[in-house]
Amino acid sequence: QVQLVESGGGLVRAGGSLRLSCAASGRTSSSFAMGWFRQAPGKEREFVAAITWSDDNTDYADSVKGRFTISKNNAENTVYLQMNSLKPEDTAVYYCAAKFYYGGPLIHPYQYNYWGQGTQVTVSS
Repeated sequence: QVQLVESGGGLVRAGGSLRLSCAASGRTSSSFAMGWFRQAPGKEREFVAAITWSDDNTDYADSVKGRFTISKNNAENTVYLQMNSLKPEDTAVYYCAAKFYYGGPLIHPYQYNYWGQGTQVTVSS
């Protein structure tokens, strides 16, 4: 089993920044890919960004490209999401997720095996 714990959410004004963290524990693997997803009220969960553990390949949703950066710290089994130039439409609960990765797309939430509890990000205008 794998446990994922997010932190770093909060309230910020438009144009501000936040950094989310996701600490992974348990049976983690170098074959993992780690993803960030978000879900706003009344909307479906959507892909934000992902990174592969073995070779640092990254992918981003078009809506966050150039503003968000995903990174990881192997020694601490932690994945980060640096969010800059935040907009009110970025308001959502942000979830960290992990999947075994052997190639293919990283954007589909149904492919992820493990999920964190989520952290709220609210961007005021």
